[in-house]
Amino acid sequence: MGIGFLGAGKMATALASGWKDAGLALRSTWMASDVSENARLAFAAATGFSSVSTNREVLNHCRTIILAVKPQAMPALMQEIRPFVTPDHLFLSIAAGISLDNLIHGLETTRVIRVMPNTPALIKESATAYTCASGARTEDRELVSKLFGAVGQAHLVPESFMDAVTGLSGSGPAFVFMMIEAMSDAGVRVGLPRDIATSLAAQTLLGAAKMVIETKEHPGILKDMVTSPGGTTIAGIHALEKGGLRAALMDAVVAATNRSRELGKS
Repeated sequence: MGIGFLGAGKMATALASGWKDAGLALRSTWMASDVSENARLAFAAATGFSSVSTNREVLNHCRTIILAVKPQAMPALMQEIRPFVTPDHLFLSIAAGISLDNLIHGLETTRVIRVMPNTPALIKESATAYTCASGARTEDRELVSKLFGAVGQAHLVPESFMDAVTGLSGSGPAFVFMMIEAMSDAGVRVGLPRDIATSLAAQTLLGAAKMVIETKEHPGILKDMVTSPGGTTIAGIHALEKGGLRAALMDAVVAATNRSRELGKS
């Protein structure tokens, strides 16, 4: 599969690296473009794929195109590449907030799919949702399912869900990284060495997440399994409730969702 990335930033690099590790990529048929030389060099170094300075070269070489620029850069990008779009091109946009209608209008094609992955694609643990325009073919949907299923979970959803997906799983890794950092700091505060504190905190979140996925139990039930009467865990939960952890995390997802909607409107 010849795939080209317009934009060679962190998300493009994570996806390309994940797909390469999953055995889906041939070096001769994958490439990226970016206005930043540093981004091009970093992409090439991390993936082994070629990187070029012009978007047209990617469109000439590849038929599946990942639109991996910031939302604010999408209008100019679509205006630039529109004359080179053909019916053979399939476009996958990973830009937050950019609707299918905007993509169809900007590219003058209906073979577009809107995708929201997250950076754990780099280690094949991405949480991805995607939604398809009416012009997307059956093989287009199957390709997206194959690509993103190879680097994690991939869910086909109505477009009305996409901003919420962006707020929850698209931005979510940053929220989790902050939790790990805070738990590591707490471990240091109570006497643990930094490396051990960080490892314990990260493994604890990983193990807890896998229990939710594999047992399919409600998180509240799993929480109660750890919480004995008058014990250490309930003391910690009380402190978290006093600090407003639940409300803060809910507010973070809502704020990120609303920002995605604002980017689409602008």
